[in-house]
Amino acid sequence: MSVPPVSGHRVTAAADGDVVVFLIGMRINRWRAVRHWLPAVVGMLRMLKELSQDGESGLLGHRGLGGGGSRVHSIVQYWESSEKLLAYASDQGGQHRPAWAAFNRRVRGSEGAVGIWHETYVVPAGSYESIYIDMPPAGLGEAWGVEPVSRRGERAAQRLESGAGRRR
Repeated sequence: MSVPPVSGHRVTAAADGDVVVFLIGMRINRWRAVRHWLPAVVGMLRMLKELSQDGESGLLGHRGLGGGGSRVHSIVQYWESSEKLLAYASDQGGQHRPAWAAFNRRVRGSEGAVGIWHETYVVPAGSYESIYIDMPPAGLGEAWGVEPVSRRGERAAQRLESGAGRRR
């Protein structure tokens, strides 16, 4: 696996318009109940693969989040729109619907072996800000691409202000 190059300068995310951030995670409550939590892990990996291979899915990028110890596994996803996120969640032909149905069947008899959660945030244009200095783009910058900080202003307040009127 190649390491992305360090930018060597100051850049900001080239996001334009509203940004949709989807957080999803699971907590393994009983390690020995592998048959209840392993299918959820495998299902998530299949969904991410499916979404990443479909340029029209609306998923712009994703990355795992640390913290929470070995029991908690979380992912942040960046989406083009909440409409595309909801369309994927309800798509009868995609990986999500069967994985969700199977999880619900397994969880009934699991006695709390695994927990899952998700949160969706639609962040209006002008309400997010980012900066990356001497590192590869991460998060929002990785999902949307980057541009020189000077295009939006050197200070965080200027970057926030410059995004206020922008729409996709």
